[in-house]
Amino acid sequence: MVRTRNFVLGLIIAAGAFSGACASMGSRSISEVQTNPGKFADKTVTVEGVVTTSWGIPMVPFKVYRISDGTAEMLVISDNSRLPGKNARVRVRGEVEEVALIGGRSFGLHIREKSIKFL
Repeated sequence: MVRTRNFVLGLIIAAGAFSGACASMGSRSISEVQTNPGKFADKTVTVEGVVTTSWGIPMVPFKVYRISDGTAEMLVISDNSRLPGKNARVRVRGEVEEVALIGGRSFGLHIREKSIKFL
């Protein structure tokens, strides 16, 4: 009985630690992501802010927009057919990607949108 209780308690603690680790890449400021891109590369984050520019090219399968949260501005690439307009307030969840890392400097840092919520 004691062994089963310890096993269940261990599972609960492990689940809590795992969920905390997953949540640690949750909502972030854009400047935090840009300051330490290696920490966030290939991780899913959530940022919230105002769309400063947005554009799409007909017949091209992705759309692009920039979002500002007051600390910095970042490019977001979306496969979504619904492109947010300028000044739209949005919450974007996506994977942080960079085109290249040269001499410790990140080039082409952006978020690949997984989901967007209009606020």
